[in-house]
Amino acid sequence: MIKLHHLEYSRSTRIIWLFEELGLKYDMVRHQRHPETMRAQADLAAIHPLAKAPTVIVDDHLMMESGAIIEYILEQYGEGRLAPAVGSKDRAEYLEWLHFAEGTLANPVIIQMLAPRFGGLGEGYAPFVEGEVVKLLDYVEHHLDNREYMVGDGFTGADINITYVIELAMAGGMLANRPASMAYGKRMMARAAYKKAIELGGPVVPTLAG
Repeated sequence: MIKLHHLEYSRSTRIIWLFEELGLKYDMVRHQRHPETMRAQADLAAIHPLAKAPTVIVDDHLMMESGAIIEYILEQYGEGRLAPAVGSKDRAEYLEWLHFAEGTLANPVIIQMLAPRFGGLGEGYAPFVEGEVVKLLDYVEHHLDNREYMVGDGFTGADINITYVIELAMAGGMLANRPASMAYGKRMMARAAYKKAIELGGPVVPTLAG
């Protein structure tokens, strides 16, 4: 049995979605954020010292990092689904977009989204972060123009990984002038397995709760 430790309002929604797309059997333990700090609490720290989500126990491995978990689960349990085969023409692009979501895109988007909570970014830092967000989201927008999925002609793990960040950008009002990205996000969030993930794990963005 695969065990997922899911933290509310977190990246671990991706892994619920992945498991539901694949129809895998798994056990999910839900963890709540601290109501004041919104940080993970001691119950998750008891599972992984960094208290980060997703944390998955699979094949006797304790794993963190969304991209690594998606890649490993698809290699071991995907049966050829949701990832271009090794050696195929789309494999390199798939891996690039799979890891672009967290390696490049997520951090500036999340910083800009959280900035008001901390009184803004300051005159020195704000232009850099805001400029980076514009550059990266414009890059994604250009890529998605006339595309249904991130890679090739079908839904993959790369779509799961990047949709989390797209949803944050949507909630933060960053996609108002990016119609391809907005439409893409809505398509991904309309998938049955995504809806099931939200039903099981709760919303991705706290302001959307209830």
